[in-house]
Amino acid sequence: MNLTRKAQRCRSWRRLGWAISTLLLASLVISAAAEGAAFQLDPSQTSVKFTLGDILHTVQGTFQLKHGSVELDPASGTISGEIVVDAKSGKSGSAMRDRKMHNEILESERYPEISFRPDRIEGAVAPQGESSIRVHGRFNIHGVDREITVPAEMERSEGRWTATVHFTVPYAKWGMKNPSTLFLHVNDSVEIDLLAAGSVVRPPIANPARYQ
Repeated sequence: MNLTRKAQRCRSWRRLGWAISTLLLASLVISAAAEGAAFQLDPSQTSVKFTLGDILHTVQGTFQLKHGSVELDPASGTISGEIVVDAKSGKSGSAMRDRKMHNEILESERYPEISFRPDRIEGAVAPQGESSIRVHGRFNIHGVDREITVPAEMERSEGRWTATVHFTVPYAKWGMKNPSTLFLHVNDSVEIDLLAAGSVVRPPIANPARYQ
């Protein structure tokens, strides 16, 4: 009889141990999800395109991403990090037009980088699936910081993410030269489309074997 009671007590303690282990693991998972995540941008999978309209046709071109990563704290809605584009990489398909863009408008030898430093978001980023948010931060072009808010459509899957961002840069209003001539008139603003992709770095979760 005593042996049976002892065995029952042992089984009860094992069940209690498993229950505590389950609760600990659940709390760790919830805590990791509530903490932030770092979003690394992959330059090989990220594209930066620009569109500039004129009277005769629309000029389209690209820039290359140098590097980028951002960290999100979903609890406070704050976001930090930097996305840096190589201003000298800008190409539109015309060598003469590109020389004018780099020498007279962007002055890319003097200002070789275009960057965005986000500081907060409006909306929530889902742990999985699609999210629509607005990102506020400082956009630096031609050596000057400008405060902007841009809309972003984001999608997350296990360990990966993509985002599309569209916004307008009123370059003439911001002090850069408009390349219009007597015979050619272009818009005084340029449309930017960013397609970003990369990996998600999550906080580490404790080894479950510790609790078995």
